[in-house]
Amino acid sequence: MSYFWLKALHLIFVVSWFAGIFYLPRIFVNIQLTEHLEVKQHLLVMARKLYRFITPFMALTIAFGVSLAYINWELYQTQVWFHIKMTIMLLLIGYHFLCGYFYRQLLENKCQRSHLFFRIFNEIPVFALFAMIILAVLKPQF
Repeated sequence: MSYFWLKALHLIFVVSWFAGIFYLPRIFVNIQLTEHLEVKQHLLVMARKLYRFITPFMALTIAFGVSLAYINWELYQTQVWFHIKMTIMLLLIGYHFLCGYFYRQLLENKCQRSHLFFRIFNEIPVFALFAMIILAVLKPQF
């Protein structure tokens, strides 16, 4: 597979994964806001389906990203921007699994986090995305 196909597929799955992790905590906000059991159950089903849907996108993002890094490893291993981007990526993977943890807490009605917490929590991937795009496009020299 050519470098450009790997890059295209990587970007497709990055966009798909981010769409899901932007939306999932918004569902959590609504779960914490509603007092109607039927609405909460419906939102929990939506959250479960979305989390299951985007998890393979995360895996494919990682797989294609690793492939791209492998192709250019001689260059990337010496670049500070790349190591910062990978650190942010690892934190984002943690964020993804933290969403799964919060989903399970919400499902079991054990979540002590408020809708305000989830509103703020929802902003984290936005900053991660901005930082990773800036690093990948500008490739700043530190």
